[in-house]
Order: sequence, then structure tokens, then C-alpha cells
Amino acid sequence: MEVTMALFITKRLLMALATVLVVAVLAFLLVHAMPGSPGAVSLGAGASQEAIDEVNQRLGWNDPLPAQFFTWLGSAVQGDLGISLIDGRSVSADLASRLPVTASLAAGATILSAVLGIALGVTAAVRGGVLDQAIGGFVGLLVALPAFWVGVLFVYLFAVQSSIFPATGYVPFEVSPQDWALSLALPVITLAVGGAAFIARQTRASMLEALQQEHIRTLRATATPTWKILYVHALRYASLPIVAGIALQFIGLFGGSVIAEQLFAMPGLGQAVQTSVSTHDAPAVQGVVVIATVVVVAVNLVLELATKFLDPKLRAS
Repeated sequence: MEVTMALFITKRLLMALATVLVVAVLAFLLVHAMPGSPGAVSLGAGASQEAIDEVNQRLGWNDPLPAQFFTWLGSAVQGDLGISLIDGRSVSADLASRLPVTASLAAGATILSAVLGIALGVTAAVRGGVLDQAIGGFVGLLVALPAFWVGVLFVYLFAVQSSIFPATGYVPFEVSPQDWALSLALPVITLAVGGAAFIARQTRASMLEALQQEHIRTLRATATPTWKILYVHALRYASLPIVAGIALQFIGLFGGSVIAEQLFAMPGLGQAVQTSVSTHDAPAVQGVVVIATVVVVAVNLVLELATKFLDPKLRAS
């Protein structure tokens, strides 16, 4: 079993590395397909052609594409993603300061949506009847609400009218844990609304299937406490699609947090993507794409390992 698991993990790690490499190549080619050269972007419209050519020559823009890519890849492996063409800052340092913002948003929204979604889904599946219909209607309402509209509503109610939370901005955890939590509250809730609805539907369907299983009916015929049947046996049986849904939720939030970052003026990766693409900042675009891909691939890897652990059939294979 240990050898089988080691081979499984090795195979998945190699596939993850291959995925990151393919995305890095595509991002590199995409950046070179963008209009303008690094010299033209960094010097602006008023620069002479001689100055632009000099910058391009210094940055190796005129070298063959394979040579440029492997030079960039060698530096990236050592943690150097290049220098921004716009402000001259290290891309690695810039992304390192932005990554905690997006990670905090995605992780906080995923945890909140998972807690709310599982609670609503289990309640709907177990209680049924009018309560199931009411939760179904409430979940349908949450799905229909656009995230941007929800964010604006929360800002008006809890920042403008009552001043409970700040309307915009981000405070790092090391500066003030309390202000960090307050600055994340509204964007996290905004992102969690739709996710909670998605997980609630997934949990309800999985729990209904779990409650029909033979071993659950057998447990109900014995003196086993109801809470143990529901939250230990049935929920574990139903956990496979729920865990997959939560992981997909995190991936979606990590890549799609740009709306919340723009609305609440948070300096995360989503804001960096918009800025770097609009300014044709090639090193920044490549860096953001690669970092986001590494995070998504890592989450997928953890999901596969969790799936193999939770599913007895996969664990025995």
C-alpha cells in the first residue's frame, strides 16, 4: 500500500510540474504576442527608436524565443520573475506582497461558504418538507445575486450607514490582526454568498443519497445517536463530492477575486493582473499567471490526495 501511494504521489507531482511548465510556455508565447516591445512599454510613446532598441537589446528581447524562455525559466526557478517594465520593481517581491491578500480572501470565503453551505445542505436533506423548500428558495436567491451588487449593498449597509467595517483597503495581519480581520470581513462575505449556495446544493444532494444507504438505515435501527449517524457516518459517506466542490470553490475564488479586489480596493493578484495587462507589463503578466497556476495545481493535488483518502475503493486500488 505504501509503495502504491508513493507511486501515486510521484505520478501526480510529475503531472503537476508538467502542467505548470505548459502554462509557463503558453504565458510566455502570449506575452510575446502582445503589441509593443518591452522598450516601447517602459519608455513610453515619446521615446526615440534608438532608445527603445537599446532597452530591447539589454533585456534580450531580440534573442531567439527558446533562449529567452529558458533564461526566464532559469531565473524563475530561483525565485526571480524579472523586473516590472512600468515601475521597475521586482515582480517576485510585488507578487509576494499581493499573494497573502488574495489567499486570505479565497481561504476566508471558502471556509465561510463551506460552513454555511454544509449547514444549509444537511438541514435541508435531513429535515425535508417546508424547511427544505425554504432553504431551496433561499439558496436560489443567493445564486441569482451578482457578487458586485452584493458587495455594493454590504458597503452601503455596514460601512456607509453603520461604520461597522471599513469600506475599502487592506491591513496586513502583522500590522494589526484586528484591523486585518475587519478589512477582510466585507469582501469575504461578498465572495462567500454564491459559494455557500453552490456547496449547499451539493451537500443536500450528497446527503440525500447517503441517507438511503443500507448501513445508514441499519444504524438508524440501532441505538446509535442521531447526531453520530448524520455527522459521522452519513456526512463522511457524502463528503467526497462536497470536498471536491469546496476545492473547486477555492480555485474559482482564487482566480476570480478580481471583482472583490477592485470593489474594496485590495492590492491582490486580481488587481495585479488587470493592471499588468492594461499596461502591457510582460514580466508582471508572466509572473501572475505562473504563480496562480502553481496555487491551482497545488490545490488540485491536495484534492486528489484527499479524494483517495476518503474513498475506500480508490484507497485500495
